[in-house]
Amino acid sequence: MLIDPGVAAAFCLAALVMALVPGPDLLFIAATGLASGRRAGVLAALGMAAGLAVHTTAAAFGLGALLQAFPTAFNVIRILGAIYLVWLAISSFRAAGAPELLEPQQLERAYSPRRIFTRALLTNLANPKVIAFYLAFFPQFINPSQGHTTAQFFILGVLFIAVGLCVDATAGLLAGNLGDFARRRPAFQKWLHRLSGTIFAGLAVRLAADTR
Repeated sequence: MLIDPGVAAAFCLAALVMALVPGPDLLFIAATGLASGRRAGVLAALGMAAGLAVHTTAAAFGLGALLQAFPTAFNVIRILGAIYLVWLAISSFRAAGAPELLEPQQLERAYSPRRIFTRALLTNLANPKVIAFYLAFFPQFINPSQGHTTAQFFILGVLFIAVGLCVDATAGLLAGNLGDFARRRPAFQKWLHRLSGTIFAGLAVRLAADTR
């Protein structure tokens, strides 16, 4: 057995604690759910999970170490991610300032499943520190004496994604429920977009300023 059951349980518990702490991914999912509804919140969670799968693969094959060795590439990805989040913030504020509020059918077309999923995926991929986190956290639960360290890394990655997806999808549903309730009151729809835009802008500032 590549991963000891006790180690796997400890890893899942640690992953659950980290997933429950509000971070950039959870805030993005909540903002998306508030602005676009329950389905959008869950799709955002799936997009984040897909991004984590890419990060897992990259870290397992050493791309994270390569990024750490070349800080310029690391910073370029980080800045591009911040710019993308600023664009999302501007889009949300523009939606809040629209003269007419979107009806549910128009809202569904404006925020298509593919667009929501892609936004979440790109937002996750735009944060190269996720790979650095993987490299710092996962090795604590990998036992080189059991061999197949890359396979162990992938197993832990799957567990990490599964735990995170459960938490994120639940958050997306809850935020979507709140958003659906508020959207029945026209005055709230503008405020939901403004709140989403503020969250996206805050995430952009955090990503751009975080040079550690």
